[in-house]
Amino acid sequence: MASESAAAGSTPVASRGRVWGYALLPLVLLGLFVLFFLRVGPLGVLRAAFPPVEDLTITRVALRPGLMEVFLTNGGPAAVTVAQVLVDDAYWHFTIHPGPTLPRLGRATITIPYPWVQGEAHTITVLTGSGLTFAHIVEVATESPRPTRAFLLSFTLLGAYVGVVPVFVGVLWFPFLRRLSRRWVHFFLSLTAGLLVFLGVDALEGALSSAGAVPGALRGTALVAMGLLGSILALLVVGRLAGGRAASSRLVVSYLIAAGIGLHNLGEGLAIGAAYNLGQIALVTLLVTGFMLHNTTEGLGIVAPVAREGAALRHLLALGMVAGAPTIGGTWIGGFTYSPILATLFLAVGAGAIFQVVVEVGRLVASEAAREVATLLNTAGFVLGLAIMYFTGLFVAL
Repeated sequence: MASESAAAGSTPVASRGRVWGYALLPLVLLGLFVLFFLRVGPLGVLRAAFPPVEDLTITRVALRPGLMEVFLTNGGPAAVTVAQVLVDDAYWHFTIHPGPTLPRLGRATITIPYPWVQGEAHTITVLTGSGLTFAHIVEVATESPRPTRAFLLSFTLLGAYVGVVPVFVGVLWFPFLRRLSRRWVHFFLSLTAGLLVFLGVDALEGALSSAGAVPGALRGTALVAMGLLGSILALLVVGRLAGGRAASSRLVVSYLIAAGIGLHNLGEGLAIGAAYNLGQIALVTLLVTGFMLHNTTEGLGIVAPVAREGAALRHLLALGMVAGAPTIGGTWIGGFTYSPILATLFLAVGAGAIFQVVVEVGRLVASEAAREVATLLNTAGFVLGLAIMYFTGLFVAL
């Protein structure tokens, strides 16, 4: 009897071991096949027929008094060795950390003692061991900001001017929205959808543009797709967990809108910080002024879903901060450690979040519409939302 029980208890264990064996066997065979292919396959013959492929990306240049720091990433399929560095067509002494040879996806920092000139343009060229060159132009030389108290305060104020203050100005439309009838609330919800669609397209365009500066091996376009779809699915799950069916809770929809706009504003902060890092002060002023006008309408979109049922003051404050505060983080990241990889990912995540929120807003209107959603008034609201974002966006572009 005891032996039967032991046999019965060992059977599931043996069965699980067999299942894991079946699961791992193809992987082991695949690993052996890849190892065999790399050691004795035809790659050696094919490689001998072509020159080496190198893909070195200069991701950032930081300027210190009398020094240049050049940050490199090897996005090519093989290791790359840095042999020489030229600044303004002249060879210069340099040190490189951790070493001159960068493995695939390896990173290194070149330090060049160079008397760069404030406000002038400088060209940095990296010459590899195979003779290929990779150049980067510093358009306006200026000392790169460091995370000191003064710069932290400056970037915080810039982020507050661009993100926090305009959003809260828009939230002040809340008392006005509360006094509207249902069909006019739907008009403003449709207008919110128009605002969000424009912001989503704007963020996606920025992500695809930034993807061009991502090292080749990291596949910037794939990074955009991952961030876009990942944020859509993540917000879908969050909406379900927070409010069951998200469309049934107006407050949840408001928070989702605030989160989506917050991610978009993070991208705006990145743009401002990066422009400051590059010494383009005139561009910083233009961006701050334009984004301030552009973002005022975002507060209207955030409070539109809760216009009829109302919201506590603490929720209005929290909504404003969720949408506006990420701009401050964006200016910090862009100003101190701008990275095209992070910028691409953040912008793609923001675009996906906004598109998902547009779906939730549409479902909210559909759940309350007496007959059909696409009424003349709702359509006019949606088109007006697009037009508002387009014309306020001109203040950034002009």
